[in-house]
Amino acid sequence: MDGIPLSALSVTLIVLLALSGFFSLSETAMMAANRFRLRHLAGKGHRGAAKAIALLERTDKMLGVILLGNNLINSAAATLVSVIAIEMFGEEKWALGAGTLAVTFAILVFSEITPKIIGATHADRLALVLAFILTPLLRLAYPAVWFVNLFAGALLRLFRLAPKPDAGETRLSPEELRSLVLESSHLIPHKHQAILASLFDLNTITVEDVMTPRGNIEILDLAQPWEDVVAQLATSHHSRLPVCRASLDQLVGLLPARRLLVRLGDESFSEADILDQVQPSYYIPAGTAAFSQLAFFQENRQRIGFVVDEYGDILGLLTLEDIIEEFVGEFTTSNSGLGQALAWGDDGNSIVEGARPLRYINRLLGLQFPVDGPKTLNGLILEHFRDIPEAGVSFKLAGVTVEVLQTKDRSVVTARLYRPAKA
Repeated sequence: MDGIPLSALSVTLIVLLALSGFFSLSETAMMAANRFRLRHLAGKGHRGAAKAIALLERTDKMLGVILLGNNLINSAAATLVSVIAIEMFGEEKWALGAGTLAVTFAILVFSEITPKIIGATHADRLALVLAFILTPLLRLAYPAVWFVNLFAGALLRLFRLAPKPDAGETRLSPEELRSLVLESSHLIPHKHQAILASLFDLNTITVEDVMTPRGNIEILDLAQPWEDVVAQLATSHHSRLPVCRASLDQLVGLLPARRLLVRLGDESFSEADILDQVQPSYYIPAGTAAFSQLAFFQENRQRIGFVVDEYGDILGLLTLEDIIEEFVGEFTTSNSGLGQALAWGDDGNSIVEGARPLRYINRLLGLQFPVDGPKTLNGLILEHFRDIPEAGVSFKLAGVTVEVLQTKDRSVVTARLYRPAKA
């Protein structure tokens, strides 16, 4: 390169390093770009996003043009450094070695590490711009890219590593999607995040986890004195009541109680009027996923059903509101006496009704009571003791100190929970 000034060679070297940096930045930014965001922007008509998605759908071609350009430029830069070293120091071996080290350092710092950090940090914004540059470059260099990929594809097939036709599609498992929602707290309100995260749990919980246990169901017993039947209808806070004789084992059906309120003062009001309004019962097999039951409620135009085991015995009562409250939070009170929201007091303890579902207690108090067995705090305590504990007894359950405050009719009415140190 006789006659070319050393300054011109130096400027050319700087340009080559900059171009190499561009290709390194492009490679990292395009591969790190959020494809879901790009598809969203492309759907709204963003041209840059549409071009970026088109390039990412042909990853082999896009990487081919980027790596082709990058390697050609790096080779040219190495050759140019050798020429500069010879121009300055002659054909000394130490000069050539020093030049190689210098160009390697320059490529690493200015053409690889720095551009790639920038590309990874600002991938989503850069991809929209880089797509406009890489698309025409791919068209110009397509013959060379095709020729190189011909050998690369043959090598992949030889080792049985060839990508499948749909390998470029990004698929997320439900667990990965749930993690994505939980990590997006800076993008969506906390309440929305909690609802979305709870939706993923609906497929892992069953109707038994959210139902009202049999012992807590308010029933209208037609076997009791008629005066008591009328008084219960007048004072019940439920819109529908299970009608039975003596117990739920002799279930008659469901009564829309509000329809009879205007008849309660009528002297002719009788059991026949109640039976005329009773609707057939809707039964739900135990073990049904809560999310599936939500769909069944919609398909069958139902809002309430009885959960039964394999023998047909009633285990509990499930309403549409029970499932909805599981992911949006409690907004109604389905059980009398369970209207107080749970929270830790200033003294570090909380008084909890024995009929409270364990999932509800875990969620509001941040505890880890097991939910794969008994569904209520009362059931968990009885399973632990295998008997009815006396009031004043204290013990530990799942690392939580529990004190029984009141028992009645072979069940724990209330208990005091003491907040563990880690909660």
